Amino acid sequence: MNKMANLRPRNKTYLTLGEMDRLRPNSANSTPLSPLGFLERAAIVAGERPSVVYDGKHHTWGETHVRCLRLASALSCHIRIYRGDVVSVLAPNTPAMYEMHFSVPMSGAVLNTINIRLDARTISVLLRHSSSRLLFVDVQYLPLARSALALLSPDHHHPLLIPIEDASAPSDGNGDGDGGLTYETLIGLGDSKFTWVRPDTEWAPMVLNYTSGTTSAPKGVVHSHRGVFLSALNCLVAWPLPLYPVYLWTLSMFHANGWCFPWAIAANLGTNVCLRHFDGPTLFSAIADHRVTHLCAAPVVLTMLADTPPAGRRPLPNPVNILTAGSPPPVVVISRVESIGFFVSHGYGLTETGSFAVSCSWNADWQRLPAAERAALKVRQGVRTAVMDAADVVDEKTGEAVPRNGKTRGEVVMRGGFLMMGYLRDEEATARAVRGGWFYTGDVAVVHPDGYIEIKDRAKDVIISGGENISSVEVETVLYGHPAVAEAAVVAKPDDYWGETPCAFVVKKDGVGGMPTTEEELISWCREKMPHYMAPKTVVFLPEMPRTSTGKIQKYVLRSMARNLGASAAGQDRRGGISPVSKL
Repeated sequence: MNKMANLRPRNKTYLTLGEMDRLRPNSANSTPLSPLGFLERAAIVAGERPSVVYDGKHHTWGETHVRCLRLASALSCHIRIYRGDVVSVLAPNTPAMYEMHFSVPMSGAVLNTINIRLDARTISVLLRHSSSRLLFVDVQYLPLARSALALLSPDHHHPLLIPIEDASAPSDGNGDGDGGLTYETLIGLGDSKFTWVRPDTEWAPMVLNYTSGTTSAPKGVVHSHRGVFLSALNCLVAWPLPLYPVYLWTLSMFHANGWCFPWAIAANLGTNVCLRHFDGPTLFSAIADHRVTHLCAAPVVLTMLADTPPAGRRPLPNPVNILTAGSPPPVVVISRVESIGFFVSHGYGLTETGSFAVSCSWNADWQRLPAAERAALKVRQGVRTAVMDAADVVDEKTGEAVPRNGKTRGEVVMRGGFLMMGYLRDEEATARAVRGGWFYTGDVAVVHPDGYIEIKDRAKDVIISGGENISSVEVETVLYGHPAVAEAAVVAKPDDYWGETPCAFVVKKDGVGGMPTTEEELISWCREKMPHYMAPKTVVFLPEMPRTSTGKIQKYVLRSMARNLGASAAGQDRRGGISPVSKL
């Protein structure tokens, strides 16, 4: 007799396998996931609350909802945009840019936000590759857009050009669009009762974002409605973001859709404070005037805040939370920003993840540690977010997880629901990045005993000197600790004996009179704080760093400069001079 059968209580009815099998998805419980519904909910719950603040004016959530419906209606019914068509936008952080994160996909189209810092040639390449049907352009960037369109071949479809009016924007006065249409006239043509185009499947493409193209070959990253929905929820859970936040847009919305915060802010009924341009004093003023509670920023913005002189600062009206991601922020920068009164959180993601997929989740016990120790913990990227299925660091040869010892290096891999669908029209690149059930990031990291991941380098940025692997990030961290260093980037320089040696490119701080800033003294500074083989053998001073269109330092440009520094150049032009920048 089966002993397990005796464990069942008598007179108990159990579901049979057949009964369970009949409990299937239906039209009520399996509607496609999409973040676009957040807008309608915000209009119902917070219709009179401010949604977008810009240049002394604001819209309410009710108004933003109507404007988005009208534009979606005009795109669908007037211009005849169809499901899957690509609509591109070239604009800074303005109300129109925010609205189009809803209105464009509400028409059934795929939103493609283009970086305003790109040149005309690159923009033309993106328009051609995406087969864009329509190009919205802020009036300030109309000359750039027209130059890009002029580079398209006559036999290629030219997207319809629609200017976005803005009284506060500099322009050349020629704001005419194709067919006399503008952003606002299109909204006027639309129907506020329009039934927006819901995706047939949650896997329908919703956004197309191009990588920054540091290798001159940008890839088109496609995310689905499902992926963006999960990314937006991830923002709410992983930071976390409370109800009614006041969010300051320092992160560009064209950069990976502002890490999916346009939709996350709508979900939690917040207020979006938009800025066309900003510097340190502008940020402090906006925070004080609007009682900002949250903002996302690249590490360069943290430096901007920390370097704002006291005369340019205004007192923080309340605790201000900053989420930083991108290149690993130096410990000293985090310490300086938190000493002003900000609370910094650190995340990690890529264009391919849509938002940050790994977060340095804060342990309450760490709050009792000294500030320097807290900052050292915060520079670690952390652990997978609750919405991401898995993140690990694996050996590049075996594919096995590396030991959790904080020393053994491997490549960061991830899997989860908000990873990209793939690269547009590039199956080969997609297959290289996604294999064996994992997305391979190309980032080199270690895992600490507590399970937290710490990025050490991009795989291509690791310096191999005399058989020893040197992390450029570790050398940069030491350089950032020097009081005269504003920015530092370290790359490999070819060496006849060692194979490669670390070469540091440094931007000095302004007004640091009398501080040691020679090559020899910076090298000595590093040698005192790390193994001698890791210290840079060469230091090049630059007036500014070469950057990608998204603000990342172009290390491939620096590597080219380092290769051009032959043996005869050692000790020449590099002791405070800037002659190497002429090779850019």
